Amino acid sequence: MKTAERYEKVINYFKEAMPVAETELDYTDPYQLIVAVILSAQCTDRRVNIITPPFFEQFPDPESLAAADHEQVFELIRSCSYPNNKAKHLVGMARMLNQKFHGTVPDNLEELQELPGVGRKTANVILAVVFRKPAMAVDTHVFRVAARIGLTTGAKTPYETEMQLVKHIPEEMIPLAHHWLILHGRYVCTARNPGCDKCGIRDICRYVNKK
Repeated sequence: MKTAERYEKVINYFKEAMPVAETELDYTDPYQLIVAVILSAQCTDRRVNIITPPFFEQFPDPESLAAADHEQVFELIRSCSYPNNKAKHLVGMARMLNQKFHGTVPDNLEELQELPGVGRKTANVILAVVFRKPAMAVDTHVFRVAARIGLTTGAKTPYETEMQLVKHIPEEMIPLAHHWLILHGRYVCTARNPGCDKCGIRDICRYVNKK
């Protein structure tokens, strides 16, 4: 099957099967989302959504978080993975937001990546979810699912996966496609024992047809 045909079939399937796809992280503004995404690294969205309500009660904006010390933040996020590093990143992120960006979350990749704790994946999540820009964040789900289905070939890094995906997915659909792949990987195409029997694209999936 040609690459263009595979993409067309996958996109058409998800457009019908999952017309609405959104982040499962709870947030109300760009500041809250960037905190949640930093916390979500190697941690479940469910756990993050338990942590963030009391966190935002104490630190409702970048100004209050910038004034916090490490121990205050650590105590609130200690149940997530790598709380020590994440506490440092969160305080550093808030301080830079205030000092360099006047408390406003940037809307471009380069400036977002200047923030402590914000790599390319996190920056792309912010761009896609908050600003609806054609940014493809590649986490472990997207990396795995794209390769299994056959949307990517030979991609060895998240960046290579991202470049292949954005080349073939219509620009206006990239933010939605990001969620399609994440949710499909989270609930159907799982890392272990993927649910191929309940997958709606198994007929065109490279993984299924090579097993």
